[in-house]
Amino acid sequence: MDILPIVERLGEAQTATLFGLITGMIFGVAAERSSFCLRAATVEFARGKLGSRVAVWFLCFSTALVWVQGAELLGLMDSDNARMMAVPGSWSGAIIGGLLFGVGMVLARGCAGRLLVLAATGNLRSVVSGLIFAVVGQMTLHGWLAPVRDKLASLWITAGGRNVNLVEASGLPDYSGLVLGLLFAATALWLARLNRISFRTLIFGAGVGFAVAVGWVLTFSLSQISFDPIQIESITFTGPSANTLMFFLESPAVWQFDIGLVPGVFIGAFAAAWVAGDLQLQGFQSEVNMRKAMIGAALMGFGGMLAGGCSIGAGVTGGSIFVGTAWLALFCMWVGATITDFVIEQPLGEQSNAA
Repeated sequence: MDILPIVERLGEAQTATLFGLITGMIFGVAAERSSFCLRAATVEFARGKLGSRVAVWFLCFSTALVWVQGAELLGLMDSDNARMMAVPGSWSGAIIGGLLFGVGMVLARGCAGRLLVLAATGNLRSVVSGLIFAVVGQMTLHGWLAPVRDKLASLWITAGGRNVNLVEASGLPDYSGLVLGLLFAATALWLARLNRISFRTLIFGAGVGFAVAVGWVLTFSLSQISFDPIQIESITFTGPSANTLMFFLESPAVWQFDIGLVPGVFIGAFAAAWVAGDLQLQGFQSEVNMRKAMIGAALMGFGGMLAGGCSIGAGVTGGSIFVGTAWLALFCMWVGATITDFVIEQPLGEQSNAA
């Protein structure tokens, strides 16, 4: 794909924003139609089920592994130079932040990406939670909570000035990531068959993982021809939500991949829901649910920034290139969510469906 004419016409920063918009729209459509959500998957798992939500999540995760690892083997991207891999990672941040994020997404009844998708369909509860998530994320990145984040993150960091590539660290051949992705995909398809998931849902679930690969490939392609340094990145929502918020509050505006990503997800999810006739205004059901959602959104904002990514950013995007701290953060998100559902949600008789 020759992107040079696009760069010459728009400029490097604006092209990065366009690529974020395209990636976000693919993700928005696929996530809305497949009801993809880590929170829903972990709640099913916590209640002893390997149901449709678990199957969809595994399908997304596995297809991201397959597409991204395949792209890397073909030379379409280089994970060694990706932002998540090229900087030191925080083991302590992954553990503490992952646990907090897992707690938060159960209380908020949706992970960060799911909240954005639902907000586009008319869920006002997700709009409020999403704004709190973005504000707390910005406070954690550059505001009052930044010293706390720095202190916790510095407790245990990766050695060598960069993150850990789990494939390289284990001494396995380069194609091992693709093989593991195919094994995960086979497991996901087996679960999908057990739960009689429709072919359409399978396609859209796989589309979420495909969107992650699109982001990696597009930003890598741009970095290869750009005069100024361009970060190689893909879908995540903690940093981009905070950056998008500040984009509309600060002047002059800074164009980058993040700025296109969040609006792209919103547009894609809105369009998918509109075509399907699923647009509907919804609010909080009670004051208790409102308090829980606000607390959960705040925990996700801080936890996601501390962990180096949200359930998508660390759990799928970072996981797809085998970033060590991302896999640890994902595991801790599952643990935090499972414990929270068992201790708080199940005694109250909360339903397991996502927000």
